[in-house]
Parts: sequence; C-alpha cells; structure tokens
Amino acid sequence: MYPVSKEYKKAISESSRSFFWTGKITTKQGKEYLFDNKDIVKGSGYISRQCSGSSEIELGSVYAAELGISLFSNVDRYSLEDAKITLSFHLEVEDNTYEEVPMGVFYVAEANRKIKTLELKAYDAMLNLEKNFNKGLSSAFPYDFLSLLSKACHVELAQTKAEIEALTNGAELLGIYQENDIETWRDFLYYLAQALGCFSFIDREGKLRLIPYGANENKVVDSRHRYTSSFSDFVTRYTAVSSTNKKTEIAEYYSVKPDDGLTMNLGVNPLLQFGLEEKRKQIINNILTAITVVNYVPFESDTIGDPALDLGDVIKFTGGHADESKRSAITSINTKINGKQTIKCVGKNPRLANAKSKNDKNIAGLESSINENKLSIYTYVNALKIDLAAEKTSIINIEFASGDETNAEFHGEVILDVKSKSVARNIKAETTLEIGDESKVISLPVNWNEDGKTVLTAYYVLDGK
Repeated sequence: MYPVSKEYKKAISESSRSFFWTGKITTKQGKEYLFDNKDIVKGSGYISRQCSGSSEIELGSVYAAELGISLFSNVDRYSLEDAKITLSFHLEVEDNTYEEVPMGVFYVAEANRKIKTLELKAYDAMLNLEKNFNKGLSSAFPYDFLSLLSKACHVELAQTKAEIEALTNGAELLGIYQENDIETWRDFLYYLAQALGCFSFIDREGKLRLIPYGANENKVVDSRHRYTSSFSDFVTRYTAVSSTNKKTEIAEYYSVKPDDGLTMNLGVNPLLQFGLEEKRKQIINNILTAITVVNYVPFESDTIGDPALDLGDVIKFTGGHADESKRSAITSINTKINGKQTIKCVGKNPRLANAKSKNDKNIAGLESSINENKLSIYTYVNALKIDLAAEKTSIINIEFASGDETNAEFHGEVILDVKSKSVARNIKAETTLEIGDESKVISLPVNWNEDGKTVLTAYYVLDGK
C-alpha cells in the first residue's frame, strides 16, 4: 500500500469525500501539457493493474499496467508518440488541505483524435523489458542480474541491494541453463522473480519492484464502502511446489505436512538447474516457504475505492456476508477515474484441484531434447567484472550433464587487466678522479620508477576437490 498519512486514512474511510485528479503529458521533445478533472471526459478514464491471471495465483508475473483516458484537448496526436503521462489523485484530508497520491507513470501507445477529444491508451515501463536478452550471461547474484536488466532496458530499480538480498533466495548465486526459452529481458525477469518467490511490477514512480505475497493485513473494507461483493466458499492455499530438473528429466515434488493444498508448478526454470542437489533443494524449499504464506479467500468487489491500494495488499472484509476471520490479497485492481474501484483476488479450490496436483507427483519427466549427431556450441561470458585479490576467487565454473553418450570440449579464456604498483629504484654511481698526486671521489645518485610485478596463481578444481 502506498504510504499515506493518518489523516488520509481517516478521510478515505468516511462515507463522503472531496477529491480531484490531475495529470501531465510530457512529449519526447520535452513539451508539457497539464490536465485536471474538467479536461477528462466523464467515465472515460481507468487504470488497470494485475499480478496474476484470471484463475489462479502466479509467481514471477510481469504484467504491464494500462491507462486509458479521453481528454478535451487539441494536442497534436502525432507529437504524443511515446509521450510520458503522470497521473495523481488528490484527497481533501482537512479544510482545503489535499494529500496527493501518485497513480503511476505511463507511456503513450495509441493516440486517436476525435472531433473534440483525444483518446489515449498508455502502458507502464514494463514494456521496456521487451528487448533481446543477452544470451552470453552465465551466472550472477539476483541484484547483479537486476542491475544489468536496469541498464539494458533503462528501467530504474525501486529496491536497494540489501532489500533484494532480503528476499527469498536473494543472496544465492544463480546460473542460467543455456537450453531455455528466454528471448527478452521480460522473459528473464519472470524466471528471476519466480526464483525469488515474488511477482514484479512497475511502481507509482515508474521503478521496477519485486514483491512477495504477504500475510499481514493492510486495510479493512467494510460493507459501507462496497457496492457489490462476491466471496468464494473456499480458501486458496499451497502446500507443495513442482519443479522440473532438466539434468535428470524428472519433475521434482516438494511439500510440507500435511500436504492437502494446491501445488505451485514452477515448470522448467532455467535459474533452478545448476548447483549441487542439496543447494537446489534448499532454493526450491525456500520458494515453497514463500508460497505457503498464501492463505486467501478469492473475491471480487466493486468499492468506493482507495487509490492508495497496491497489488499484493492483504484485505480484511467486514460486514454483510463477509467472513471477518479470513483474509484476501489483491491480485487485480481496476480504478475508474472519478468512479468506483474494482478489486479482485483469484485462486483455485484445493478440493477440486487435488487430484490434478497429486498427478503432478508422478510425472516421469520431459522427453529428451538431445538429438543424435547434434553439434552444440555454447558460449558463456561473466555478467560483471571480477576483482582478483589475495583470496581464491572462482572465475570459471562448468557443470556438464548429458542424456546420452557424447564428447565434450571445454575451452576457457581469461582476459586480465593487470595493474601493478610501480617500484622505486635508486643507485649511486661513484668514480675516482686522479689529478697529479691528488684523487677525488665523485658520486652521482640515480633514481627511477619501473613497473612492478604481479603473481597470479591459477587453480584447476575437479569435482569440487
């Protein structure tokens, strides 16, 4: 939930409220156009966000938020290509004092001109991630991967390195299995967020954020603030995950006891293939721990609305036919500008999905994708520069598996940029001059700097020994 003041929370919970909307369009040339309530065609504006599909909760989702709005404006539609739109909600919290809640940063995808109005459709910066993925990447820590994504796609990160490392598996070294279906950075983010037990979205400031599902209550919605509401008669909860191991071609099953809930299928995640068996189990069990937090009642409700609500916020409903002992998480928000807000939580029924999830336990694996007489060449490049110092540092780590008899060659090349400290040298030259019966000693000091030396010791480790 977007951080707001106590006065805002009090005002938004009242039966009536005073508010207005404002926005700004900034073209690529830097020209700005401001608009407010009087410029917005009544009933035309909406902001739609989601972190799951239409039927079940997802891990790793990378959905883009959508803005649609019609304005009474004479702005040239051709000048709005990739223009930036910012939108804000203003709520009166005291007499003539308004608190602003930013509603996001969007980029124009379509601009259609009518006689008096301009229709705009825009999306957030998640679409910036539709850039070709760097296939040369091999392994890195999650924050390092995100930093590379940020630079490649020009999307700022909302979280610090410490905040990413605090997430599930956030401090683990992850490797990319090269036989994968990753084509864009958005595809890669899906697998990375899944490995971290999160979903990802672009926040209100236009920055990329990864958020896990939670259990702590963020807001109470009573019957006074609901136009309509529908609640399921079951609780969506997960007690197992299934992940396919490409090396063994087996769908591995991890669960907690009692195993009487849904199974989250992680599929073939390229970031969960490398490492020792114990490490893989640890990483997937960490994901299992993160998903067992889900204990939500699916619902759909039309409400008066609170623009400060975010995806993943945990809601408690009171009054009417709501069960006040249960909680739900928002997986979809549709906010009408100057209108109502529809919030939703999706989820499957563990009783109906039980048979299917148990069948997942017995999946024998995938068909072999290795063809006979096939020559495959893979190249790997380290994601970031590696600084070598006195301690041993792993610079090339190869783990190889084959489903058939084959020959393999490994070639490694290490390009070094060595900078040694210069060494100061000095020497004193002396000579003796004899003139007649006299002799005289003349000394001349000589000083110079020369390149120092760096000793690099290389180790070859086989089978971890």
